[in-house]
Amino acid sequence: MTADLGRQVGDAELVARFRRDPDEFTAVYDRYFPDVYRYAVGRLDVQAGEDIAAETFCVAFAQRDRFDHQRGGLRPWLFGIATNLMARHRRKEARHYKALIRTGAATSVEGHESRVVTSLAARRLQPQLLKALAKLNQGERDVVLLVALGQLSHEEVAQTLGIAGGTVRSRLSRARTKFQKMIDQEEFHG
Repeated sequence: MTADLGRQVGDAELVARFRRDPDEFTAVYDRYFPDVYRYAVGRLDVQAGEDIAAETFCVAFAQRDRFDHQRGGLRPWLFGIATNLMARHRRKEARHYKALIRTGAATSVEGHESRVVTSLAARRLQPQLLKALAKLNQGERDVVLLVALGQLSHEEVAQTLGIAGGTVRSRLSRARTKFQKMIDQEEFHG
């Protein structure tokens, strides 16, 4: 199957095809790799992101018979795999944000942190937002970054993380509150 044909069929048809013929899984890769790659690279660094994106599709291929389209689409399933693979990087991620804050490098970073912060607020708030990201619990950070970097809908985030839609909304609300408090403190003290 060509990549163009893969784009014309829905996820259910792709699943049926790759279950009959494992070579058809390439259409899943062709369709979703760019999104997973952007999310992983934005969440980690380029090297780790590339590794996670590639590993996501290796895991998905190995577990392709477990995919249940009744529970959601391929995109959220793949983002869920990627998010789970990033779990081992989570402590490193939080330490990285804290190190940027400590060293003052946050204002000059033009890598993945810059893209995260730019998508959340104005550039002048970057140090405060990095502090806020570091203070979020892992569940809140996952939701914020899936929305900001992965550009997933609330429903897709819920499917990705295996949580209720209300939980997604409450985690986003708590994260926004924490971000706002950091901004308000800076405006008051800054």
